[in-house]
Amino acid sequence: MTVSQTEGRIALASPMNPVASRPTSLSREQRAWRWRVLTAAYLGYVGFYLTRKVFTICKTSVADQFGWELADTAHIWTAFLVAYMLGQFINSYIGRKWGSRVLLVGGLGLSMACNVVFGFTNSYSTFLAFMFFNGLVQATGWPGTVGTVSEWLRGYERGTIMGFMSTNYLIGNMLVKSLGGYLLGAYGWRWSFWGCTVLTFAIWWLVYFWQRNRPEDAGLPPIIDADSKDARAVRASQADTLTFTQYVELALNPVVLAMGASYFCVKFLRYALDSWLPSFLNVQGLDVARASYYSQVFDFAGLAGAILAGWLLDRVFKGNWAFLCFVLAIGSIGGYVSVIRFGTNPVNVAICFGLVGFMIYGPDTILAGAASVQVAGEKNGVAVAGIVNGIASVGPIVQEEVIGWLVRGDVPTGIRNTNTLALSMSIFFACLMVVVMWRVRLAHKGNPAPTEGGG
Repeated sequence: MTVSQTEGRIALASPMNPVASRPTSLSREQRAWRWRVLTAAYLGYVGFYLTRKVFTICKTSVADQFGWELADTAHIWTAFLVAYMLGQFINSYIGRKWGSRVLLVGGLGLSMACNVVFGFTNSYSTFLAFMFFNGLVQATGWPGTVGTVSEWLRGYERGTIMGFMSTNYLIGNMLVKSLGGYLLGAYGWRWSFWGCTVLTFAIWWLVYFWQRNRPEDAGLPPIIDADSKDARAVRASQADTLTFTQYVELALNPVVLAMGASYFCVKFLRYALDSWLPSFLNVQGLDVARASYYSQVFDFAGLAGAILAGWLLDRVFKGNWAFLCFVLAIGSIGGYVSVIRFGTNPVNVAICFGLVGFMIYGPDTILAGAASVQVAGEKNGVAVAGIVNGIASVGPIVQEEVIGWLVRGDVPTGIRNTNTLALSMSIFFACLMVVVMWRVRLAHKGNPAPTEGGG
């Protein structure tokens, strides 16, 4: 363990405290470009959600118009989720090879085209086919976002800034439920798709002009020290590109695999609520518009939880992301206990799920954000984020089909069983985080920290 001076205070540098690094001041040009890049990355992923989540608030309306059972819509969303899982691995490799700009600009443009098609479609097969393709291109979003910001942030500020950055999908979710919900109630489900796509088109132009992969692409000196080990738990090449063999080795690293397994639980829980909470509230007595509005309690609470988790990671837990995620996993167990105990009407359900959102969104932002950058270095952020997200994306697939099966026929009983399943998944998540902490500690013992903090 070493001691380094950080902005007038002494900070301890250790394997579990990589944020204690020596900062350097940024030039005015670096600061200006960094604001542009962070803004473009933030709003870009908001755009991805505007072209992803409309279907989840329109399920009952689409099913009613075409005479489907609500459970039939699960297969359409499952097609998206399977493609999204596969796309995470494909796009994280592409992003590591060709850069994040290709992912963000290309992926968002193709997703907008899919949503225009959804607004015109009249068949189950068309929904299914284009939802699968939309899943593939939507998978460019998160690896591209993490890869973009990773080389613009220094180690000691990564948790706080990425905590704020990671609220982008919460804002996107709330925009979909507000704008999409209004259009759904006033003009029908087709206009929900079209209206959200128009807003995304404006965001796409901003991403096109402001996004840059790294400071050098804007003619600026680098912000981070690419040679610094930054107490990484995973040793991987910091070259501009990885070979396919190096990518596979990174994907099979025990720490990365453990992160992916833990994130599986988080995504299972989050996507279950994203996908089914508006429908469950509708079944319990709210009209479709109010069900969409009420379900935002989960998102607003998650917004606060994500920001607080990022601040805690830097200021209190000193970069120990694994232990912080374990603490929040325990909190999620308490949240689901409150849902089962007090969720007797739609208002209580929404409030109790707010507590769940507050606890779940912290690990959600950390595992696929700051931890993915920290664990193997900034240049590998796009790859690790995609790998962890890809493994975890099995969770949304499983939840969609399992919950669809649970609610088939007797929906109220299915809702109760779904809450019990979610509580069990929260307990499993906490157990897995114990495994992650153990794997990270073993990795740090085999890879001791450098004598000086970096990043």
